[in-house]
Amino acid sequence: MTLTEQLLSQIPGNPLEGLRHTDRLWQSVKDGTQPVPTVIEESLDAIAVEWDVVVCGGTLGILLGAALAQRGWRVALLERGFLRGRDQEWNISRHELQVFVELALLTEAELQQAIATEYNPARIAFLNSPDVWVQDVLNIGVDPVSLLELLKQKFLTYGGQLFEQTPFESAIVHPNGVTVNAGQQSFKTRLVLDAMGHFSPIVQQARHGKKPDAVCLVVGTCADGFPENSTGDLMATFTPMQQQCQYFWEAFPARDGRTTYLFTYLDAHPDRPSLEALFDDYFRLMPGYQTVSLEQLQFKRALFGFFPCYRQSPLKPRWQRILPIGDSSGSQSPLSFGGFGAMVRHLARLTGGIHEALQSDQLSRHALARLQPYQPNLSVTWLFQRSMSVGMNQTIEPNQINDLLTSVFQTMNMLGDPVLKPFLQDVVQFPALLQTLAQTALAHPRLILKIIPHVGLPTLIAWLFHFTSLAVYAALYPLGRSILPQIKLLPPTQQYDYHRWLEALEYGSGGDYR
Repeated sequence: MTLTEQLLSQIPGNPLEGLRHTDRLWQSVKDGTQPVPTVIEESLDAIAVEWDVVVCGGTLGILLGAALAQRGWRVALLERGFLRGRDQEWNISRHELQVFVELALLTEAELQQAIATEYNPARIAFLNSPDVWVQDVLNIGVDPVSLLELLKQKFLTYGGQLFEQTPFESAIVHPNGVTVNAGQQSFKTRLVLDAMGHFSPIVQQARHGKKPDAVCLVVGTCADGFPENSTGDLMATFTPMQQQCQYFWEAFPARDGRTTYLFTYLDAHPDRPSLEALFDDYFRLMPGYQTVSLEQLQFKRALFGFFPCYRQSPLKPRWQRILPIGDSSGSQSPLSFGGFGAMVRHLARLTGGIHEALQSDQLSRHALARLQPYQPNLSVTWLFQRSMSVGMNQTIEPNQINDLLTSVFQTMNMLGDPVLKPFLQDVVQFPALLQTLAQTALAHPRLILKIIPHVGLPTLIAWLFHFTSLAVYAALYPLGRSILPQIKLLPPTQQYDYHRWLEALEYGSGGDYR
């Protein structure tokens, strides 16, 4: 019996079986054998619409479902199981959570009720380099069970209807609506929001089974028995590259122990390791990372998953009246794990945009595509992702990734919080990026030159396009805001288009960061 088998078998809920199920899915992605479902069909017949919005996927769909129900729309929320958050906290920054108060979904007291943990400071640390410490970044642990229960009750109060144990099965797109078949029921709606995550059958059909361009593998545990430590790690390394992977670590204080993650960036090459093999390395290396023996720990939960990323993201709607949101849309950067943080960041934008789309009946695929625009500040991060991963047949110096990250983060730390903090929260802004790259290149020219053969010329050329676009978006956004008062004189359809263009500039330049 391996150490992974031995330790996971002690944790309630049979996580070893879940791990191996996820590994089979990961293997099918690597092999290119994952079946492509056909769940969306089209019809020329009109239907009698009963709903304004059907949200498929309740765990994160409840966030947007509650916001739309609050605005008076008829919303049905479909969940394949029971709507309940996981036991493990979601880490986020406090100011990001304020969107729930700004949208009047939660009061300050209710928001505080959903917070399980809070800590400071957090560390960024790389092998053989000085530590960087920051305050108030991903330092709030939200209790998903409490948050989703609060939002569920608000959703029901606003008139929304929740359908649990009602898994999405298929849908038919009509000229005036969509028929959603789920759990032996039929829902006729004006608009479908797909919040079913990375492996949504709708997204799988839309992407035609395309392999992801990059993947983040993650394993971890929550355990008790660690030495007292009230700080967290946002990103840490203490080993050179091994098995064609650079291992990164995260650690957060949790309500009932301490959570530690091991993650790595890679492609979907067939020879990439399984999650179970990554767990073997996690248990082998974790005592050295946290200065603790495994015998001291009482493991309570096992955490694991793989997160695919596509260069063609956010995903444009393929059908009329169906909009992917959250992880289904690929709206996260290839550096982040998406999920809760990405959904919260775009919650106000999506709420306002979908509300306007319903009001002005802008529900064609082209109109809905404006709700998932090109965002250069996310696209530029593909270069960073590529520089932190290594091809299966590629040779680089064992410490090259550590050396690069040390140089970049020491530069950002020297430039201060206005540069460092947005980047750590997945927001890239042109002035900060320009300063960081310029100073890093001046201080470490040889290291920068090593990046070119590492990432490849095509990646670098594509990055230059996105970098230029980021500069253009940053310049245009203040101009777009300056003429916003005059837009109220336009017809609703033109107002919708202008607002989506302005939001694309705002979010695409990182101008939404507060």
